[in-house]
Amino acid sequence: MTDTGGAPGGEGADTPTPSQGIPQAPAPGSGEPKPPEDHSASQATPPRGWQAPDPQAAPPPGWEAPGRPAPPTASYGAPQYAPHPPQPRWNPHGLGKPGVIALRPLNIGDILDGAITAIRRHPLLILGLGAVMAVITAGLTFLVQKYALADLENLASTAELGPGATEEEARDLVFGAFGDLLLVLLPTTLISSLLMTVTTGLMAAVMGRAALGREVTFGVAWREVQPRLLPLFGVAFVYALVTTIGLMLCIIPGVLAWVFWALAAPALVLERGTFRQALSRSVKLVSGAFWRVLGILFLARIIESFFENIISIPFSLGSGVFDQILNPGKAFVPSTGDLLLQSAGQIIAGTIGIPFVTLVTVIVYLDQRMRREGMDIELARAAGVPQQPPQAW
Repeated sequence: MTDTGGAPGGEGADTPTPSQGIPQAPAPGSGEPKPPEDHSASQATPPRGWQAPDPQAAPPPGWEAPGRPAPPTASYGAPQYAPHPPQPRWNPHGLGKPGVIALRPLNIGDILDGAITAIRRHPLLILGLGAVMAVITAGLTFLVQKYALADLENLASTAELGPGATEEEARDLVFGAFGDLLLVLLPTTLISSLLMTVTTGLMAAVMGRAALGREVTFGVAWREVQPRLLPLFGVAFVYALVTTIGLMLCIIPGVLAWVFWALAAPALVLERGTFRQALSRSVKLVSGAFWRVLGILFLARIIESFFENIISIPFSLGSGVFDQILNPGKAFVPSTGDLLLQSAGQIIAGTIGIPFVTLVTVIVYLDQRMRREGMDIELARAAGVPQQPPQAW
């Protein structure tokens, strides 16, 4: 009988079986209790990546403090931008207004207002200079009208020519009257223009400090002008002579000279240049802005003429000028008393009119330099105005 299996203790005994002493892990759900772990032998360690709580740490995202609104949160995927710095607010005075004008390019209203403001802030100085120049102008004009027009009666005789007068007689009388009239107008206009230019140089020294908001007196203005007084008279004489003759004989050259050299006196005083430099600087500043400068200066003259005519009406009524309107066939020949009365009206009107026109001319000079050369920045620094970023106009 053949054995089909190993006897106990034979070869089959070399292969252990699960029941022969090898511990086996309990199968899940087998119900065997998990042996307790002993933690007393090893020190407790925090889990990997754990950190101690920081009392100063920021709260977790989404946390809100009681009573405080939650800060706005950007939506997922939206780009985050740094906040823009606050833009400077628009200032109507540009870099400021420490004095009588704003430190920025000026318009016509600003220029006229600056002249009036300067008169209001420094009335004694400005009107005093105007009164001195008006007295000198009126006195010289009176002398010219009194003694240079010796044959004034010829003007009256032109209206007395009868129908039998020959053509040659009429022509001689007309040209004689015209020559007498030119003999009066030419020196009168020349004197007025000369003194007006000198006054412009004096007002340039005044406005140079008034634009910075500094106190100015006659002594301070005179110290500024005195070293350049002789070149100033030279500029005034050339300017008055060329413009007067040019306007009377040929209008266009006179207007060109009147506009292009109008800023020569302020340039001479404020830039402390020479005679030629002042004339060339005026031409340079006016170039490219001829019509603008012409319009402003012409408007100032219109305002001055309107003001002077209003003041001169009572003095003209007393001097008998309106007799010419009542008797158009008779030429009016003013007497010495009539000329004195007209001179009084000229002094009163010129006390305000002369400073107004000269101040407008000086402000036009400052405006052209602010537009072309950035003089507003220099004036702001000189006045101690805090620097601000440039503004778009």
